Amino acid sequence: MFDPTAFENIKVVVEGAIYDRDLDGEILVIDRNDIVNLSKMSRKYTVSFHLRQSGSQGIFAVISINSELENLAAELLENQPQHLAGCAVDISFHFRNKNDEKTFAGIHHILTSIWGSERTVTQRIEADPFVEEETVANTAFVSFNRLVLEDHIEDLSDMVEYMVTSLKKLGELILNHS
Repeated sequence: MFDPTAFENIKVVVEGAIYDRDLDGEILVIDRNDIVNLSKMSRKYTVSFHLRQSGSQGIFAVISINSELENLAAELLENQPQHLAGCAVDISFHFRNKNDEKTFAGIHHILTSIWGSERTVTQRIEADPFVEEETVANTAFVSFNRLVLEDHIEDLSDMVEYMVTSLKKLGELILNHS
């Protein structure tokens, strides 16, 4: 019998932490994907959720766990670099916000204060250049700039906690700047 891969172990921990909060009534899972790409021998697992009380605000979070062929090979084959035996974890927050620099700076400040300055926080906005709107669709990303290894598995529950905190703080900011 084979041991589960790092991807499987990380996925189970993240899934458990998220669904525990869903069952407790704090969040609501709104989407889930578990994809195996046979052409590239890769895996991707995503879960999207929002706070139960803020569902109408349209703010939701996504956690994505990705494992490529090189990550699986590092785990299963001898003479492979062990530092590749993990997964990429990406966090994103999706919402509409006021199209002004102060709001964008506030979003960056909130996410940096929650996730730490060693993480990279970026924002991507979408707007129709031919339609003048006060708000824009924003996706804010938190990047870890490293693989998450099985040694970090205990930190994954904290990640879910940080995501929930981020949703609360972003909701407050957007509500106050609308």
